[in-house]
Amino acid sequence: MTLAKEQPTKEEVARLTEGRSLDPVTFEVLKNAFITAVDLMSEQILRTCYSFVIYCRDFSSALCDAEGNTVMQGSQDIAVHVGTLHFQCKAVLEQFGDDINPGDVFAVNDPYRGGTHLNDVSFIRPIFAGRELIAFAQNKGHWADIGGNVPGSFDVNAVEHFSEGLRITPVRIWHRGEILEDVAQLLVSNTRSPFISMGDLHAQAEATGVCEREIHRLVDKYGRDTVVAAMQEVQDYVERIVRGRIAAFPDGTWRTEDYIDYDPAGEEGLVPVKVAMTIEGDQVTYDLTGSAPAVASFLNAGYGTAFSGIVAGTKTFFPDVPLNSGFYRAIRSEIGPEGTVVNAGWPHAVTGFCSGPYEKIMNAIFELWSDIMPARAIACSFNLEYLLVGGRDARTAERPYFMWYDWMAGGWGGRNGKDGSNATSPIFGVGLAVQPLEGQERLCPVLTTTHEIVTDSGGPGQHRGGCGVEKGGTLTDNERTVMSYCCDRARSITWGINGGLPSMPHGVWLNKGTPEQRFLGAVFSNLPVGPGDTFTRPSAGGGGLGDPLERDPELVREDVADGYVSPERARKDYGVVLTVVDAELGEYEIDPEATERERAEIRAHRVSWLAEDAEAIAERYRSGKLDAFDLIRQYGVIVDWGTGTLLPKTTEQYRKLLQRRAVQHWSH
Repeated sequence: MTLAKEQPTKEEVARLTEGRSLDPVTFEVLKNAFITAVDLMSEQILRTCYSFVIYCRDFSSALCDAEGNTVMQGSQDIAVHVGTLHFQCKAVLEQFGDDINPGDVFAVNDPYRGGTHLNDVSFIRPIFAGRELIAFAQNKGHWADIGGNVPGSFDVNAVEHFSEGLRITPVRIWHRGEILEDVAQLLVSNTRSPFISMGDLHAQAEATGVCEREIHRLVDKYGRDTVVAAMQEVQDYVERIVRGRIAAFPDGTWRTEDYIDYDPAGEEGLVPVKVAMTIEGDQVTYDLTGSAPAVASFLNAGYGTAFSGIVAGTKTFFPDVPLNSGFYRAIRSEIGPEGTVVNAGWPHAVTGFCSGPYEKIMNAIFELWSDIMPARAIACSFNLEYLLVGGRDARTAERPYFMWYDWMAGGWGGRNGKDGSNATSPIFGVGLAVQPLEGQERLCPVLTTTHEIVTDSGGPGQHRGGCGVEKGGTLTDNERTVMSYCCDRARSITWGINGGLPSMPHGVWLNKGTPEQRFLGAVFSNLPVGPGDTFTRPSAGGGGLGDPLERDPELVREDVADGYVSPERARKDYGVVLTVVDAELGEYEIDPEATERERAEIRAHRVSWLAEDAEAIAERYRSGKLDAFDLIRQYGVIVDWGTGTLLPKTTEQYRKLLQRRAVQHWSH
C-alpha cells in the first residue's frame, strides 16, 4: 500500500501554494510567528499560574481568527483540548455579537457549548487592529476545583452536571480593560480554593494579553491586511496538505469499536463506543452513530470532546502537519443524536469524558489507521486515570482545603517494528508532566510511598506494549477527607492488535496487605479516608502488537533482565523458558529446546483455552490457582477483581474482541 508522503514534492509545493496572495517568505515567517505567539502564552502561564495542576501543563492555548476559527494551537498543547478551542471562541461570538470591545476578556467552561468539562476554564481575549476585530487569543486551563459534591469536582456518581460544579456560559470578566470584580468573585467563590482560582484567573487572562501584544507587533510590522491574510492562508495551507495526504489512500470504509466498563444503571456488560471511518477522495468521514446511550455516571462526552477525540486520533498519524481549522475542514464527523455516550447533551454529567469515551474514540481511530498505514500501526494505550484526595489539611492551624490531584504515566501500545513506550503521558495529553512528588507532598498531607514500573504490565506481542506504573501513598495529617477515582478499563482491558494480547486491569486498592484491604475498582467517589490509610493503584501498560509467540526469545530474555517481564509470564505469554544464572544481576539464559516445546504447547491449546467454562476459570481465580493475567490473556475471562465474581456478559463480549483482534492473526 502506498503511504502518504512526509515531505511534499515540487509538484505538491506548487499545489500547496496555489491561491496564495502572500509571497512564500512572508507566509512562512508569519506562520511561524503565529506559533510563537501561542507558545508565548504557554510560557507566561507556566510562570504565573497558582495551581499545581496547571503548572504541570494541564492547559492549552490558541490563536483564532475573527470568526473564531483556529489559526494555530501551541506546540505542546494537550490533545484533549484539540478541536474544542474554536467551539468556545464561536460561543463567545454567538453570545455577545457586536458587543465585543478592545480590552474585553471572556470566560467559558460550558461543555454543552463545545467545551470539555467544567474544570477546564477558558479565557478569551479579542484582538483589534484599530477598530477592526481581527483575532482572538485563548487560554484554557484545568482548575483543580470548580465546586460540586466532591473536592476536585470529579463526582463519579453524578448523573447531571448540577452536582459537578459551576457551569460558566460565556461571561465577560474584563470590560474595556477594567476587571469586573463582582463577576470574578462570583466565579472563584464557587471553588474550594478561591485564592488559587483567582490567581489562575489573572494568570490566564494575562497570558492572552501576551498573545495580543505579539499580534499587534506583527500588525505594526507587516500591516493589518497582511496579517489577516496570513491567518486565512495558514488554514488553507493545512487543509491542502491534509486533503493531499488523504487522497493518496484507497477509498473505503473501516469499522471498529471500543468499550466503557459498564453503566451503573444498566445491566452488567461493556458499553460500546462505535467508530466507522470512510475515505472518499480527499475527505475522511467519521461516524459514531450506534454508540450506546449515555451512562448513569459522569463517563459521557459532549459533542466537542467527541470531535476532539476524532481530530486527535487522526492527527497522531499526521504528526508533521500543523494544527488549525484547516485540518478540521478535511474531516467530516457524524457524532450522532444527543443522548448517547459520545454526545450526551445537557444536562448529562460529562466531567469524566476523558477516561470514558474520549480515549476510546482515539484508540479506535488508532486501530483503523493502523490498518490503512501499517508502517505506523499502534495498539491500544493505557487509559487516562485521575486519583483525587481532598479535605482539610491538618498540618496548619487554619485547616485549609487541599486537593491531591494526581494522574500517572503508563504504557503505550506496541508499534510496528518497536515496543510501546514505557511510563509515558496518556494519549489524552502527551504534554502533561508527571507531577513532582516533592511538590505534591509539600502542598498536601499525602506521602508517596511507591512509584515504580509494573512488571508484566506491557501487553504481550511480537512488539510488546509499554509498561505501566504503580503509585502508592499514605495519608498523614488530614481531616474530613474523601477519595475519588476517575478511570476505566478494569473490564475493557487495554487491548492488543494483529495477534497481540491485553495489558492488565486498572483499579485502586485501599490498605492493601492488611486485614482491612479493599479493592475499590476503577470508578468511585466520595470515599471517606483518614490519617494512616494507604492506597495504591497501577496504570496499565499498552497492548501488544503481533503474535507474542513470534517475538524473538532474545528480546524476551532482555525484558526479563530489565524487570519488564517476569520469568513466569515469559513462559506463559511468550513461550520462552529461561534458566537463572544470577537473578540479582538480571542474568538469564534461554533454554532453546524447552522454549520450542512450550511454544508448540501454547499454539496447540490457546484457542481452546478461550472456550473453557468461564465460571470454572473464575473459581480457579478465587482459589488462587490463576491470577488476573491468566484470566485476561489465556482464558478471556473478566471478573470483579476484588471478589472474583464472574461477569458473564462482559466475558462474552471480551472473548469476541480477543477473537477479532488476536486469534484470527495467530499462526496455528
